[in-house]
Amino acid sequence: MASSPSPRGEHLLRADRGFSTGASWFMRLFAPGFHKILDRIDTGLATGKLAAKLPDGKSRVLGDHAPGPAAEIELKSWRPLIRLMTSGSVGWYRGWAEGEWISPAPETLFELFVANRKTLGNTARAKGTARLRNLLAHTQRRNNRANARKNIEAHYDLGNDFYAAWLDETMSYSSAVFTDPLSREEPLAEAQRRKVRMLLDRLDLKPGEKLLEIGCGWGGLMEIAASEYSADVTGITLSTEQKAFAEDRMRKAGLADRARIELVDYRDVEGTFDAVASVEMVEAVGQEYWPAYLNAIADRLKPGGKAAIQLISIEEEGFEAYAASADFIQTYIFPGGMLVEEKRFAEIAKQAGLSWADRTSYNLHYAETLRRWREDYDRAVAEKRLPDGFDERFHGLWRYYFMYCEGGFRAGGIDVAQVTLIKGD
Repeated sequence: MASSPSPRGEHLLRADRGFSTGASWFMRLFAPGFHKILDRIDTGLATGKLAAKLPDGKSRVLGDHAPGPAAEIELKSWRPLIRLMTSGSVGWYRGWAEGEWISPAPETLFELFVANRKTLGNTARAKGTARLRNLLAHTQRRNNRANARKNIEAHYDLGNDFYAAWLDETMSYSSAVFTDPLSREEPLAEAQRRKVRMLLDRLDLKPGEKLLEIGCGWGGLMEIAASEYSADVTGITLSTEQKAFAEDRMRKAGLADRARIELVDYRDVEGTFDAVASVEMVEAVGQEYWPAYLNAIADRLKPGGKAAIQLISIEEEGFEAYAASADFIQTYIFPGGMLVEEKRFAEIAKQAGLSWADRTSYNLHYAETLRRWREDYDRAVAEKRLPDGFDERFHGLWRYYFMYCEGGFRAGGIDVAQVTLIKGD
């Protein structure tokens, strides 16, 4: 009898194979006392508070030293604390997926942790053998040419039908820019188009000029660049699903003669362009390949040409600890991913002959974008508009991903920014 196919997205649910999730009996045996862990968190919460219901029937309020996010949690067992202390955010997610802890608003819990990132220190990061194991597993996904395609396919080739069920009509899968990120009135699609136009305006494009987009997604920026700016656009991607969608999009818009999509690695692009655009693609490159990415931009640009990029960054102070392991996002959502540390990135850009100009950040805009996506995803699940094959375990993973990122952006531990890179004459 033929075996039934695996659920769609199963590869992400099982992506922690080779990683430590803090569940071993060895780690539980040698872990510190549970209330000592809570004491450490209590001391580290300089702002905000956490109301906790504990497995022994007691309740505690941690923090409450100064105003800040107010989160709630119920620990069904002590095990998630061990996961957190040994395997960091990887283990903390696994505890949530196993029902070991629950919260009415996990995004607020993540906001609380990130808001206190400096006083909590490495309390919630992987340590010891778990850190080394997770780092080793992450390095096996380094973005050489072979792995880069596999890493992109793992996320983006979940299917165009999957993403179309909950993204807005523009099919934009990056931070929007709202007139007011604290207001819920503006349609997401309108804010997404604003983001694209703001980025393209940085390039001073003239009709007929050649634009390269590195990581073109489903073609939203390409469509606006070709139709509104009259640019001759080449978009590149490593996702066969995105390529097919974007090509169909250009045909339907009557832009096929002005916008073309290539399935090619950024390192292998040929030709010279007047300008380059890249929206939240560098996070898929990895620190090891930042020089290759920036040199590719410089090599493709004409003298005096501009590149406009939108990137997600992490603070310089926390980068070393972040880079020394693998977090939840790198393990389950974006294999091979790495947020940018802007000071280092800008220095590498300078070495490539690219000056760094006009940085503008939008962290609260990304928090609102993620909140909208989560609501739209939940609506798509409730209305059964998601394609067949995704089960409740996957839905939980995807919701957790949205909430985890929303909390990080809202607290400012991670940021999103647009910046212009200018090649010397």
